[in-house]
Amino acid sequence: MSRSPVRVSGPLAVYAAGFGVHLERSGYRPGPVGDQLWLLVAVSRWLAQRGLGAADLTAVRVEQFSTERRASGRARLYSSRALDPLLGYLRGLGVAPAAVKELPLTPVDVLVARYGAYLVERRGLSSSTVRNYVAVARVFLSWRLAAAGTLSLAGLDSAAVIEFVLGEAGRCSVGSAKCLVIRLRSFLRFLHVAGEIDRDLSGAVPSVASWRLAGLVKALDPGSLARLLASCDRRTRVGRRDFAVLMLLSRLGLRAGEVAALQVSDVDWRGGEVMIHGKGNRQERLPLPVDVGEALAGWLVRGRPRCECVFVFTRVRAPLDRLSPGGVSAIVQRACRRAGLTVVGAHRLRHTAATEMLRAGGSLTEVGQVLRHRSRDVTSIYAKVDRSALAAVVMPWPGAAA
Repeated sequence: MSRSPVRVSGPLAVYAAGFGVHLERSGYRPGPVGDQLWLLVAVSRWLAQRGLGAADLTAVRVEQFSTERRASGRARLYSSRALDPLLGYLRGLGVAPAAVKELPLTPVDVLVARYGAYLVERRGLSSSTVRNYVAVARVFLSWRLAAAGTLSLAGLDSAAVIEFVLGEAGRCSVGSAKCLVIRLRSFLRFLHVAGEIDRDLSGAVPSVASWRLAGLVKALDPGSLARLLASCDRRTRVGRRDFAVLMLLSRLGLRAGEVAALQVSDVDWRGGEVMIHGKGNRQERLPLPVDVGEALAGWLVRGRPRCECVFVFTRVRAPLDRLSPGGVSAIVQRACRRAGLTVVGAHRLRHTAATEMLRAGGSLTEVGQVLRHRSRDVTSIYAKVDRSALAAVVMPWPGAAA
């Protein structure tokens, strides 16, 4: 970093140079770097006037500084959000107090927080899975509070559980209802283990009636997939990144979380393989097709900003953080809109990859290996889209003319 013309005094002066380097490494351009350094000057001066130091930069003090800065007529960088880069840097050094999480306000919040901690610490579930499970727990507890007038779970019985499931299942699809009962069983088991109820009521949760493997797999047809891929302008950084993401989803059938978790060191260019960090902390290798490898190389060599992030897919603007699973899904949704297609999620491209493998002559066993299914039963859902295989085993209708 070149020497900055910004002259800093006060308690934050010793952190100015390091902060500037941190901003540059995070992908900030010279203009925003200068703005952030001038903001550091203002914060440091404000702290010095009050006899405070970096350790006093609590949320309350940050809001006080922002309020006074706004009142002084500042037209830019006057919100507390503008201080996020500086606070993040100082907190990373351990010199500013960490952000204080909001404490649960109600009994429902307290119990839901305990359940979330249990899922993370005892069950080892991912953050996205925890969010889904916790959401059902909150709905159930809110229903219990409204129905019984109290959150006391001592009188909870099978009849109440069944009443809740019937009420909720009537308002959602079969698939959503099946997810609901699975997550509710988990929560009821937790309540028993935690001593909130005297017996395990998970067995009282009714099953959702549906024919096993009755649904048809929904996949994009070849023409729609081609339009989706062609919607990425590969002359730009964003286009190269989005194209590589779509290729991984549609050719290898990766999940959104697996694309987000892909690290630069996971790609074995010489061996033509890629390491996938899958569900349940499983790590498995897949072959890297030439076209997918070219898409990845296009992003890594001519698109990805230079940064210290170990993950393959990052933002293209500062701060250059990794993409989240939600960010991967958003790429698919934006591509659908550009291509004039009905908006679908990232998982639709996983189904598309399986369907294309079958159309190309692959077997169900091979599809299961690429998608890394633990059970052959899961892969068997794709048998219904393999029309050539079904035609070979179809029986003639009795009495039909030869």
